[in-house]
Amino acid sequence: MVTVVDAAAFEALKFQGDPLADAVVADLVATGRVGVVNEVLAHFRANDQPIPELLPDSVREFLVATDDPPAWVDQDRVARAYEFFVDDGVHVASVLTFGAMVNCYAHARASRVLTLTHGLNQPHRRLSETSQFVMDMMGRDAFGSGGSFVPTIQKTRLIHAAVRHFLISSGKWDVAVDGVPVCQQDMVGALFIFSVQVIEGMRRMGISVTEQEAEDYYYVWRAAGAMLGIPADAVPESIQDARELSAAMVESVYGPSSEGVALTRHLLDLYEKLFPGKLFDGIVAAMIRQVVNPEVADWMEVPKSRGWNGVVRAGTRLVRALERAEDNSTLATTILDRAGTILLGGSVRNLTNGQSTTLTIPSDLRERWEAEGRSPASTTAEPTATQR
Repeated sequence: MVTVVDAAAFEALKFQGDPLADAVVADLVATGRVGVVNEVLAHFRANDQPIPELLPDSVREFLVATDDPPAWVDQDRVARAYEFFVDDGVHVASVLTFGAMVNCYAHARASRVLTLTHGLNQPHRRLSETSQFVMDMMGRDAFGSGGSFVPTIQKTRLIHAAVRHFLISSGKWDVAVDGVPVCQQDMVGALFIFSVQVIEGMRRMGISVTEQEAEDYYYVWRAAGAMLGIPADAVPESIQDARELSAAMVESVYGPSSEGVALTRHLLDLYEKLFPGKLFDGIVAAMIRQVVNPEVADWMEVPKSRGWNGVVRAGTRLVRALERAEDNSTLATTILDRAGTILLGGSVRNLTNGQSTTLTIPSDLRERWEAEGRSPASTTAEPTATQR
């Protein structure tokens, strides 16, 4: 039973897409201009960059209409969330890596969308896109001049609209039964996965996150959700209400599926490459089981390893001890930050299976992390025209 928002209204979100973006994609398909728009938008990367002149009127009008953040956005809270990410961004990356994707796969409808669009064997693509979205969102002044998050959001909306259009047109999707692909209910669920569930995962890993930090991080995601076109009344204002709705969605919407299990297996295979040899077999699965809800891990058939599960649990106790000592111990700080940095750097090198990396760390975050000796920036590459 869904709580916090009206259950009937929440169910109706399954049949709601994004009218603004959907209209643009319908126009582009009808006029055969999808390829041209993709090429032009690949160079549209900064908030204060003029809208390209070569775009069709429908696209230009969409970009103008969706350019501004919600009027209620408090820049002081956004700035506090930025400072949280400067301190704990590598830990956020760890939980995104080990938990967020599996939580996405536990949503059977979302797993089917990913399977029909990306295929079962492309977890690196989904991970790189998600990582870039979060990096752009958590840069300094992400919604203002000098940031790059607004074009990221706008292009994401158009990508989602394209997925909806082509899946419905393909005849492989039954709207009457499953709702529309990438519906607003899915968007709410994804917002919770990348916000409140990431905070819960960090705490399960032993990372200290204050309630104020959690509220501020969720606040930025709520602002991002509004810019993504999610109805305001579908996203709770407080993180506590968001936790309740997130838990209700796990009970009522999540579950096992063949697509979700297969996607999880491919994700495990990808990340086990970070730990070569037989000695570390099982550590990735153990990390996932530490971060996600145990029932979700069972649904996705994440393997159990008594030995590595014990090691990971002991590791979280060590992390908590180091966190308590962090203010007084340079060594403790170094160990905590290095663990996340190595993971993020490894992800950048490996998640694209030899393709050019799509992950670009905003310059302000890179400079802050480099100054504190925790940046994986040396493993990243400049984006090509097709990567944004």
